[in-house]
Amino acid sequence: RGRAVTVAMDGMQFHAPVAVGDEVSVYGRLVGTGRTSLSIEVEAWRRRRDEERAVKVTQAMLTFVAIDDEGRPRPVDV
Repeated sequence: RGRAVTVAMDGMQFHAPVAVGDEVSVYGRLVGTGRTSLSIEVEAWRRRRDEERAVKVTQAMLTFVAIDDEGRPRPVDV
């Protein structure tokens, strides 16, 4: 319910490459909130055109801070 900026991306790990033409699905899960911040775990999965199974290609933990119209931190409204 408003703007947020990325302040950190911790522990990004690349497990496999992605080729042009691959289908990529990205999933996020809210894992924590603070007064002005959100922690979101993100995973990306790749599926090649000629394969049925998907392979996890990367994951990371992202931290966002909610901001107001002047760019100052504001309380998270979840």
